[in-house]
Amino acid sequence: MLALIQRVSEATVRVDGEVIGRTGPGLLALVGVEPGDGEAQVERMASRLLAYRVFSDADGRMNLSLADTGGGLLLVSQFTLAADTRSGNRPGFSTAAAPAEAERIFDALVAVCGARHPGVETGRFGAHMEVSLVNDGPVTFLLRA
Repeated sequence: MLALIQRVSEATVRVDGEVIGRTGPGLLALVGVEPGDGEAQVERMASRLLAYRVFSDADGRMNLSLADTGGGLLLVSQFTLAADTRSGNRPGFSTAAAPAEAERIFDALVAVCGARHPGVETGRFGAHMEVSLVNDGPVTFLLRA
């Protein structure tokens, strides 16, 4: 499981022009599910998303986590993160989990994060989404579970 996280001032996801998920200050996490991902990866990623220290403390150092700040978390499924881009000019997707399995794992991640942290929102799995954000920093990290 992969998550490209961005510290944001705000982020929004739209489907067919309708806002279906949004957050104010917090994290936008684009999530890719790989074959073999399961409960262990869900638990680890949820823990990392909530505890990863990317927010500034009073001294301006990245010492605070989402759990510390109470910021929002917008989770968006993005199978392209799991693409094989090592060669050629076109990505391969055999390194991404099958859609039904990826949706099950992504939904489990949403449930675990939502049970541990208020303010968790999502996009719509498998939909064509328009994601807009204001990256704060910019601060962007790639996490692996």
